[in-house]
Amino acid sequence: MLKTPNSYYPIRYTVLALCVLGLLLVLLNLLFRGGAVWPVLLLGALVAMGVYDLRQHKHALLRNYPLIGNLRYLLEYIRPEIRQYFMESDTDAAPFSRAQRSLVYQRAKGQTDFRPFGSQIDVKKDGYEWINQSMTPTRLDSHDFRITIGAQPAGRQARPGDCRVPYEASVFNISAMSFGSLSGNAIEALNAGAKRGNFAHDTGEGSISSYHRKHGGDLIWEIGSGYFGCRNDDGSFSAERFARNATDPQVKMIEIKISQGAKPGQGGVMPGGKVTAEIAAVRGIPVGKTCVSPPTHSAFTSPVELLRFIERLRELSGGKPTGFKFCLGHPWDWFGIVKAMMETDITPDFIVVDGAEGGTGASPVEFIDHVGVPLQEALLLVHNTLVGADLRDRVKLGCAGKVISAFDVARTLALGADWCNSARGFMFALGCIQAQTCHTGNCPTGVTTQDPVRQNALVVSDKAQRVYQFHDRTLLALKYLIQAAGLQHPDDILPRHIVRRIDENNVRLLSNLLPQVAQGALLNDDLSGEHHIYRNYWQQSRTDRFGLSVD
Repeated sequence: MLKTPNSYYPIRYTVLALCVLGLLLVLLNLLFRGGAVWPVLLLGALVAMGVYDLRQHKHALLRNYPLIGNLRYLLEYIRPEIRQYFMESDTDAAPFSRAQRSLVYQRAKGQTDFRPFGSQIDVKKDGYEWINQSMTPTRLDSHDFRITIGAQPAGRQARPGDCRVPYEASVFNISAMSFGSLSGNAIEALNAGAKRGNFAHDTGEGSISSYHRKHGGDLIWEIGSGYFGCRNDDGSFSAERFARNATDPQVKMIEIKISQGAKPGQGGVMPGGKVTAEIAAVRGIPVGKTCVSPPTHSAFTSPVELLRFIERLRELSGGKPTGFKFCLGHPWDWFGIVKAMMETDITPDFIVVDGAEGGTGASPVEFIDHVGVPLQEALLLVHNTLVGADLRDRVKLGCAGKVISAFDVARTLALGADWCNSARGFMFALGCIQAQTCHTGNCPTGVTTQDPVRQNALVVSDKAQRVYQFHDRTLLALKYLIQAAGLQHPDDILPRHIVRRIDENNVRLLSNLLPQVAQGALLNDDLSGEHHIYRNYWQQSRTDRFGLSVD
């Protein structure tokens, strides 16, 4: 028999009706027999909620299913936690797998990171990668692997505008995360851990706060398009304010942020309600007023102007290593920057390639999923172009993009990087559970919130030790990998050391699978033997503006 809509009413209102009935019964019991008051209060609250659900106009579901409909919103709210802890497998990465998070937790807490009974990864799956071991493994005395950023290559005469204060950096550092996006306690713990482990902490574009300064850990000061910490009242760049911060001995390098992997091509917006007096003082903006970071810089508009700006910041900072970070977009824009290096003889001391895999910043789903070049392809193009222009020995390459384990570091160095940064890895070390509420201010672990109660749950001394241990034990694992491969330093890891499965019956060394450009190849007029991206766009790229010579 076909049921009419009215026949569903008892089901829809059953829970509310039972609550009303229960309230009547406990009231009668309380009047005639006495007893506890709490059942009356509990059932009364539920009945009141049910009546409110019936009368509100915002949610049709609650009007049709008072009380019981709230379960839908509750389950939706805790869905990420339910999926992570009860439904997903240990190797499902969304965006980080349980196995990846557990590895960070174990290393951060100083627990064993050994695993018995074989790999949980399907080694027959397309894309599986490994590093081959040597018949003659090495034995290294230390896992404190370092590179020098800002030193001139042998045989090159230093120019007046070159770096004068090179920095000895770890090959594994904290990626850019601003105070404001992260809580003060989280920033303080990160910097205290960096100080203890002698590695670098990128400030993010939110400038340098008191939490960055408290423990004295090495800082990479990131300068975004909002010029926070070095801006005039109209939002333009202030050389005087920049020099005041940049010459601080704690600041080791200067990084211009052109774009980031989470939202390439977009600026940031901080609502006025979040601009507290503390954040306003750090960023140099008015209290309580919405602050917009434009998508482009006002200090430069072309590749040549970018390099002139880099040279200017290097001089204002006292000769410290200066470079830029970007998420690769149009290849011709990048080619224009390289050609400008050749034209002006000005090179950044370093470039950080941010993969489009996203990061700690929140952005529209379309940007997270479909804008920007992923780390592997971006790093390969940047590295190959510098090699082809015979500039690679003058520019160090950093990278960021889902780097968690020592193998992640080794693989990325094999692709051409000199060092790796990690943001979300160090967030896990702080206690992040991947609740994915970073942009709401409701972070359950106090990492990405300005709520004083929530962030006070994050104990700085405990989490600083975890940050230090995660870094230390990741580099220790990297040492084991390097020893097994028969190498002496992470610099020695090359594409031929990493193997990738292409299908069930075929594997390839990365050196045979990924494109490589010979040193100086782009200096020739004839590019017919190079990858089509160079044949199509190298000659058309411009140095006087971003874009193609023929649009």
